[in-house]
Amino acid sequence: MLSQQYERHSQQERDVRLSLINSLLTTPHRELKSVASFHTEALALDPLFYGHLAVWYLRTGQVRDHKEVFLATLLTSEWEAHRDAGFVMLADLPPYQVARVIEFMKVHRGKVPRSTRTAVVRYLRRRESDPSRFDRAALRARKAMKYLYATLHIKPADRANRILFRNDPPRDSLAYKLKTLTKAEEPVEQARMIVELNIPYTIAIGAVHQVTPTVLFAMVNQMSPQEVINHMSSLQKRGALDHADVKALIDRKLEQAQRDDRVSAYKAKVAIGEAKLDEETRERLDAITERKIREAGRITRSTALLVDKSASMNTAIEIGKRMAAMISSVTESDLHVVAFDTAPYPIVAQGTTLADWEKAFSWLRAGNCTSLGAGLLPLLKGRQPVEQIIVVTDEWENTHPYFVDVLARYRTELDINPDVLFIHVGNYRDTMSGVLTSAGVPVETYRFDGDYYALPNLLPLLSRPNRVDLLMDILAVPLPTRDDKAQVA
Repeated sequence: MLSQQYERHSQQERDVRLSLINSLLTTPHRELKSVASFHTEALALDPLFYGHLAVWYLRTGQVRDHKEVFLATLLTSEWEAHRDAGFVMLADLPPYQVARVIEFMKVHRGKVPRSTRTAVVRYLRRRESDPSRFDRAALRARKAMKYLYATLHIKPADRANRILFRNDPPRDSLAYKLKTLTKAEEPVEQARMIVELNIPYTIAIGAVHQVTPTVLFAMVNQMSPQEVINHMSSLQKRGALDHADVKALIDRKLEQAQRDDRVSAYKAKVAIGEAKLDEETRERLDAITERKIREAGRITRSTALLVDKSASMNTAIEIGKRMAAMISSVTESDLHVVAFDTAPYPIVAQGTTLADWEKAFSWLRAGNCTSLGAGLLPLLKGRQPVEQIIVVTDEWENTHPYFVDVLARYRTELDINPDVLFIHVGNYRDTMSGVLTSAGVPVETYRFDGDYYALPNLLPLLSRPNRVDLLMDILAVPLPTRDDKAQVA
């Protein structure tokens, strides 16, 4: 009896931790209210794990919104170790993100602790002490910098005050030199100044009178590979892809992006979705995504991907092809892909790219009744053991063989207990996952919210040998500590 109670308690704790990890697989898109309460609950339920998870995600995560919520929650935590970790990690953020963290704290936490204000004061003073660095920050994030000074009642240094608030920048400041750019008439002169002053694209595009190919070339030349990706839609609308020299420069930047650790696979996918790009540019962005996904981790466990193609499951089919492409590009073990309605349809691609899997999936049409168990039958009959099963479905099942029954046979006959991950789509239910959990099957669920670009966030869950190893990896991440505490004390 005691052992059963202990197992239930341990499972509950593990569920809390894994539920928090699963929440990171969605992309809030600035709708942070929905995740704020969840972070509050998670912190209260398991403050030890939450602190380590926050630091782990701030260092390895891809979604900016989650990073901001984590940091704000650390900074407002009642636990001193959390506040200290947030204090240290705030210093690494760009100004616009610091401003977002402070705004989130004010709106959703209702407070900005004194220690956080101290962290921001030091953040701003460090930039004020380096005029070149301050000028860059003020140019790129003027609104954010002004917000930090004003909302926290921090008195700016004289130079900062002249640049941000008095509109009287010193002659040696970048802000003053930018004014001369706005007065330049000739495109060649504008291009020269953009290069010499290293003016960011977002600033330069608003400062010039006419965006000529010469000016565009100068702008793109100053951009990082990530900035080119971020502004691909804007560049395309301004004709950058129609001019041979500018297009060639953009192509070189995209090639560099594949080797740049700072480039996000998620952003490359967003660029493809937002801009009307030519096929060559789309392929370059796809190549960036695929390379970044490969670098994100390797899947060492054998995997079965079961894709529901029954009636109304068009979304499941789309997710299936993307998941197949992602997994096949990083797996070091077997991958079995099976679509199903009331019968199984094994799917084999001739390569690992999304285009290869789109071709392999192209004949599928959503229709017929649903038997989730049918998807697992080829593995059972072929005696093919896998360590994890991913099922893209809404869990509505109305035809034999049922998944629970086939999985029970699979576990018994092959003497294996694979993890099961349900990717929920549409109007889903979780009855089956609940039954499996009660039967001792390791089950995770992920709700797909329509954001295909967030699917790469699943990789940390799939690339670890098991969920316990992932939890242990997270708990092994140390919390940063303040090196000034002895002086403060």
